[in-house]
Amino acid sequence: MLFRQLFDANSSTLTYLIVGKDRHAVIIDPVLEQLPRDVALIKSLGLHLDFVLDTHVHADHITASNALKLETGAVSVIAKNCGAPGYDRLLMDDEVLHFGAEQIRVIATPGHTLGSLCYMWRDRLFTGDTLMINACGRTDFQSGSAEQMYHSITEKLFVLPDETLLYPGHDYKGRRVSCIGEEKLLNTRIAGKTKEEFVTIMNGLNLATPRLIHEAVPANLAGGVR
Repeated sequence: MLFRQLFDANSSTLTYLIVGKDRHAVIIDPVLEQLPRDVALIKSLGLHLDFVLDTHVHADHITASNALKLETGAVSVIAKNCGAPGYDRLLMDDEVLHFGAEQIRVIATPGHTLGSLCYMWRDRLFTGDTLMINACGRTDFQSGSAEQMYHSITEKLFVLPDETLLYPGHDYKGRRVSCIGEEKLLNTRIAGKTKEEFVTIMNGLNLATPRLIHEAVPANLAGGVR
């Protein structure tokens, strides 16, 4: 087994490479600008990349999904609810993907976007922009919903064992891993909050529009083709 956490500084995106003992692998949320790095790593380790997994249609960077598919023959994957026609396989809640002897479970977590997913592998949860370290993804565009986000986090993620490791899709403060128990206790946006309190917090964030949104979203609906 091999596990790598990779980082794109321009978008503060965390990408994950998961490899089983038989060298079958998946990669989660790859960034197009990091394609040379990721292809070189896959080749140097002699991996068979089975799936390229996106957690949602990203608004802050262009995915390397289709580019990695062309380089490796992997199957590109995203949620059916994303409405993204550029992917090979469209996932529903609680599906299981098998890569070699390993498996990864799909958890639908609408809120940041209607089609947001988390992926569960062994004791590790890859949360994209749903639940972050002491934060969560914004809910003010791309069919986002603070109400749905609250239910996704409290009813689908916070019910997991406290020791479940949490690997977010972004972090802007140099943090790299948390756990469900810590976020249930310390996450300032949702820990101990009612749904009404959470919605008020999310509706008052007043965040700037992502710089690349008008380029990234159309490209990512097509799997990263520009």
